[in-house]
Amino acid sequence: MGRAFEYRKDRKMKRWGQMAKLFTKIGREIALAVKEGGPEPSTNPRLRIAVQSAKLANMPKVNVENAIKRAVSKDAEDLTEVVYEGFGPHGIAFLVETLTDNPTRTVANMRLYLNRSGGALGTSGSVAFMFDRVGEFVFELGDKTMDDIELDLIDGGAEEIEMGDENTVYVYTAFEDFGQMQAKLEELGIEVKEASLQRFPQVTKEITDEQKEDIEKLIEKFEDDDDVQKVFHNMG
Repeated sequence: MGRAFEYRKDRKMKRWGQMAKLFTKIGREIALAVKEGGPEPSTNPRLRIAVQSAKLANMPKVNVENAIKRAVSKDAEDLTEVVYEGFGPHGIAFLVETLTDNPTRTVANMRLYLNRSGGALGTSGSVAFMFDRVGEFVFELGDKTMDDIELDLIDGGAEEIEMGDENTVYVYTAFEDFGQMQAKLEELGIEVKEASLQRFPQVTKEITDEQKEDIEKLIEKFEDDDDVQKVFHNMG
């Protein structure tokens, strides 16, 4: 899985343009986490991750609390996770993860963005096989050393461990070991900076700089959509 670490470092993904949009996306992730596992972070691993994401994004604490309250209210959004697959311009494959209260609206938007870019929306399974879905955890060693924790990480399901800059550690797991690794890191008293499920392309496709501009414009269209949570592609 060495390609996963290198791909993560090298890929150029534009950040969400407006802070409000980022908070909306995190708020929806919080809502779904509450729907699945309840409103208490102490007993809901997915909610703990969502709250941590909010903290890293400097989302005000009151916004997080309000998102949790809305999720348990009678007016809570009925959100559904839907993954869309397709090809953008120049044969670049896309996987787009969404959280939506209106799948009909969302699929129409996904089709529109792809069609207007010269691509096309695919059927389920048309692109997913080209990506590996893995768990990714990012944390700082602090006063620990790799010798202290490496065997524990392997026991928790780590398939690859990489050191980044400034004592930052990247741990990758199989999709099915995500929860096990999260529990192991909590057991070790490690504060995770990022924890997410990623989709890394098995093979990337090299295109020209001019063609990359077309892809980046499409990525921006996806990320500007409030229903879109994550966008993955195989552009090299």
